[in-house]
Amino acid sequence: MNNIEFNRNEDQLKMSLSDMRLRLDKIYLGGGKKAIEKQKEKNKLTPRERIAYLVDKDKPFIEIGAFAGYEMYEDQGGCPAGGTVAGVGYVSGRQCVILANDQTVKAGAWFPITGKKNLRLQEIAMENHLPVIYLVDSAGVFLPMQDEIFPDKEHFGRIFRNNARMSGMGITQIAAVMGPCVAGGAYLPIMSDETLMVEGNGSIYLAGPYLVKAAIGEDIDNETLGGATTHTEISGIADYKFKTEQECMDHIKRVMGMLGEKEKAGFDRTTAKPPKKNAEELYGIFPGDGKPYDMLDIIERIVDDSDFEQFKSEYGKTIICGYGRIDGWAVGIVANQRLVIKK
Repeated sequence: MNNIEFNRNEDQLKMSLSDMRLRLDKIYLGGGKKAIEKQKEKNKLTPRERIAYLVDKDKPFIEIGAFAGYEMYEDQGGCPAGGTVAGVGYVSGRQCVILANDQTVKAGAWFPITGKKNLRLQEIAMENHLPVIYLVDSAGVFLPMQDEIFPDKEHFGRIFRNNARMSGMGITQIAAVMGPCVAGGAYLPIMSDETLMVEGNGSIYLAGPYLVKAAIGEDIDNETLGGATTHTEISGIADYKFKTEQECMDHIKRVMGMLGEKEKAGFDRTTAKPPKKNAEELYGIFPGDGKPYDMLDIIERIVDDSDFEQFKSEYGKTIICGYGRIDGWAVGIVANQRLVIKK
């Protein structure tokens, strides 16, 4: 190859890379600047901003399927990145698969390509035994194309089959509901190991307020029908609620930090820390006359750094469940609450 041909090929390569960069920049805008501004008005981050906040900064995040949906569904307004941002990254030092709905693309609705992309990421998780984090913000199936989404073996419904398979394989699945989670898509967080919700924006329901009105003539708002308070205090479907997305993702980081490696299950230990609260105070907390006392006061004087993460704190309050460390060992704790609980 002479210098002229080499230079010509190099120029073509640079043009191709530049063209790809321009296409990616357009894809990264999702549903466009106006749709992103609407997210911001609701105090919501874009999917890429959520992932950037969640993952470890000193380790790579490899996006997968950015070109999924490219130049597809033009008659329906397009579906950049398949309406989902996904890839493999690290959270609290643990490699994991992350799937984030893009609410700026048709309200995060599922197109046929969205289902295929999500199935591929679940396969990657199963093949490599990686935990999965779902950042849920979706209006459910794109109804004009629902006949192409549900019925076949490699379609939308297989996602829930994979949820069950991963559960049986011991693969951790965490779902953070940061926006709507509607109809068929509502099964995914419920089938995950832990479900987190953001107050005010997160909601889970099979039929929205308008369908309730049409069916029984009752007016009801999103929060009452399927908001964070409803599902963490009444239905028990969700496990935690948070005021902001950042608080929600901080909790995901904590949970991931508690996961031990499968090969070392039962032997996951970190540097022990003494409880911040004085353990000698236990002698004064236990009443000698059988009067009620707060079991949390006991737990916080036993666990390392007095750091105890309560599970379903607003549901079934007569029992306290949660996670912590004792002498550096990761433990789960179940305790009777000795206070008088009023419903």
